[in-house]
Amino acid sequence: MANIIEITDLNAPELEIYASLNEHQLLHYHEPDQGLFIAESPKVIDRALDAGYVPVSMLLERKHIHTQARELICRCGNIPIYTADFSVLTQLTGFNLTRGVLCAMRRSSLPGPEELCSKARRIAILENIMNPTNVGAIFRSAAALNMDAVLLTPGCSDPLYRRSIRVSMGTVFQIPWTWVKKDNDESFLWPEDGITLLHHLGFKTAAMALSDQSVPIDDSRLTNEEKLAVILGSEGDGLSPATLSRCDYVVRIPMSHGVDSLNVAAASAVAFWQLGRQT
Repeated sequence: MANIIEITDLNAPELEIYASLNEHQLLHYHEPDQGLFIAESPKVIDRALDAGYVPVSMLLERKHIHTQARELICRCGNIPIYTADFSVLTQLTGFNLTRGVLCAMRRSSLPGPEELCSKARRIAILENIMNPTNVGAIFRSAAALNMDAVLLTPGCSDPLYRRSIRVSMGTVFQIPWTWVKKDNDESFLWPEDGITLLHHLGFKTAAMALSDQSVPIDDSRLTNEEKLAVILGSEGDGLSPATLSRCDYVVRIPMSHGVDSLNVAAASAVAFWQLGRQT
């Protein structure tokens, strides 16, 4: 039976994860155990549940209890379901709820990069991409366009930040991902150790960047590679010189009309579509 709880006190401590905690506080909520994240909208929450994430509580508009959230509530067992009218929830969270449903969920342990890449043939590497919107959009393209996994350097925004999850439409739960740096290994460096690891795992590395030495994205050598890691850099700075010097290929997307480059999220979609194919 659903555990429906009507909100009567906006300052109730059990609501602080929705009302006042920032992403960093959610990440460390159960430290040293895994923290929390917030998923928005029925479709995104469904995908998180399908991926095995454990719900802690839900916050939703009263009118959705018997409509679009009904099946979600059934899937989530006896967790607290906090509810009120839309105006009350907007006052609580400070923003309009996306489709009227939020769900707090426990983070799961992530695999190591070796495990993640053991059966992969095409992977995406995100280097220091700090904008969560770009991270979410790249994940959506990676899931849709033939990438088997995503690895992130320590300078990247967390894919389980709320905005990344929302922009990705929940595909952060559908494509395997992890951090390229091993847990608590302070000696592990990117790109030095990271690209060495990729080569050890059998991947050729393709850096997406404008360079005099770059090859066009439709170069047949790229699609002929058995295992390929596509490396994308931040919106402003692009890939570091240290990364470019260590990669097997530097790859460009040909431009027209005098345009010099694409937004990294748009570039990722082009790169994944082309480089995700194999001959």
